[in-house]
Amino acid sequence: MTPMETPQEHHQAFPVVRSGLPLSAPFEWLRRGADDFRASGFPSLFYGLCFAAGGFLLFLAFRHAVQLVTAVTAGFMLVGPFLALGLYELSRRRETGEALSLPATLTVWKRNFGCFGIYSLILIVIYLIWARASLVIFALFYQGGMPTLGSFMTQILKFDNIEFLIEFLLAYLAVGGIFAMLVFAVSVVSIPMMLESNKDTITAMLASFLALVRNLPMMLIWGALIALLTVLGIALGFLGLIITMPLVGHATWHAYRALIEPPAP
Repeated sequence: MTPMETPQEHHQAFPVVRSGLPLSAPFEWLRRGADDFRASGFPSLFYGLCFAAGGFLLFLAFRHAVQLVTAVTAGFMLVGPFLALGLYELSRRRETGEALSLPATLTVWKRNFGCFGIYSLILIVIYLIWARASLVIFALFYQGGMPTLGSFMTQILKFDNIEFLIEFLLAYLAVGGIFAMLVFAVSVVSIPMMLESNKDTITAMLASFLALVRNLPMMLIWGALIALLTVLGIALGFLGLIITMPLVGHATWHAYRALIEPPAP
């Protein structure tokens, strides 16, 4: 801190975002995340079980309306960074040599409650807009009424009216991709930053966006890996989320460490 800076100004200084990270960086983050997963044991598994249980319950609740299943699943992925808060804390604790206990991670949101709350509200707004967009896409393509999950999957597996399916899937993936990229852009390092250094929501989101822009090719690889692991976890009857979500959560902490200069003591 310079002589002219006040403690408050130093606390609110914009974080230094690194650039030029190698394309292999995301794979190193996953390796370190796997180390954290093994070291944390049950606390990490607990969060994985929460992801799996949440996804499965949402599927059961909306299985008769495929347009809602897809919207809820997408929303589930959108709020993933916030749900992984406990995993970030476990990685931070392992880094600093603190005890890796589950109870200590359950209330970490209290450290920066206001900023976490604003961040979660922003994600909820994005999720609600995406859910509405999902319904509009289904309404445009299924003018005779919304399909059930069973009829939708039957249509896909039978390749009935393949041109229609291709157009629908392209439209759905294009719109969903826009929302997913938006959330990814503001979530790359925002939650870990708010957790560790108590940065405000806007600063953390801007730093995340800057990290994405400065390392775009590498970050696209990282985003693709997150999407792949999430889809894999869901495809395995949500049970795969028990492993893939803690792995992504711990790896995200190491992404934060690689992309942002550590806060001054």
